[in-house]
Amino acid sequence: MDRVGDIALFLQVLEHGSISAAARHLDLSVAVASQRLKRLERELGVRLLHRTTRRLHPTPEGLALAREGRPLVEELALLGDRLRQRGGEVAGTLRVTAPASFGRQYIAPLMAGFLARHPGLRVSLDLDDRVVDLIGAGYDLAIRIGRLDDSSLVSRQLAANERVLCAAPDYLRRRGEPAGPGELASHDCLLLTGRDGGREVWRLTGPDGAPLEVRVRGRFESNYGEVLREAALAGLGIALHSLWHVHRDLEEGRLRVVLPGFPPPPSGIHAVMPGRTLVPPRVRAFIEHLAGHFADPPWGRAADLSRPGPGHGWGRLRASR
Repeated sequence: MDRVGDIALFLQVLEHGSISAAARHLDLSVAVASQRLKRLERELGVRLLHRTTRRLHPTPEGLALAREGRPLVEELALLGDRLRQRGGEVAGTLRVTAPASFGRQYIAPLMAGFLARHPGLRVSLDLDDRVVDLIGAGYDLAIRIGRLDDSSLVSRQLAANERVLCAAPDYLRRRGEPAGPGELASHDCLLLTGRDGGREVWRLTGPDGAPLEVRVRGRFESNYGEVLREAALAGLGIALHSLWHVHRDLEEGRLRVVLPGFPPPPSGIHAVMPGRTLVPPRVRAFIEHLAGHFADPPWGRAADLSRPGPGHGWGRLRASR
């Protein structure tokens, strides 16, 4: 950038006919302007100006620099103008990464309305259960569920991530429903492997709010929550799932909550970005779009679930607002 600035100074000297006039135009001292011109000649290894007592004249090398350098300086100035103008607009490309199941169910359906509101915007949505390097991979924003490990990132919670233990009615008829956490050890539990997987220890909350750790076992595990949901629906065992993932299955009776008095502790659903300063308008606009949508989560709340009569599933009872 120093060299481009020095070339711009050189062009001003040619336009105004003297170093002093160019310095006044650029609000520089004559001494600083002269030093910068000498530095430019030294870096390029050529003389750019013939200095006489009355006027400066460009050398052939100076004329070549003026001819080829002027378009570069002008294009850089235009680029700066475009970036400043764009800085106040919701435009450009928004790159978002989100967990696969949550992104497909809840993020992708919001894109049509968001893009319609901002016609100058392009969105790239990457659905992946892996936790990627947000900065290294060039993402503007990540949706992350559960604990946040990287303290250098800035996050905003969009919604609570309530979780439940659940199983298919067929499984509970065959194996019986556990009366307390200790009985989970004798059941087939469906285990989530990977970053946030409880694997063989499930953390629950007692009726008094005290944390509990229960060792569980099972014959089936996966790193993909959707696979475990399908396994639970097939009657393979008891699963620990986020409410957003299984609320329709609970409402329609395909799954039932197990041990409702001992829920897993909630975590959060977060929008995560690389920094708090100079956040592009496209990122701020999308976070506000998500926050407005998830203020009243479409999957409801665990407290809205109530057990109906025998032989039925779970239904949602909407609280008055």
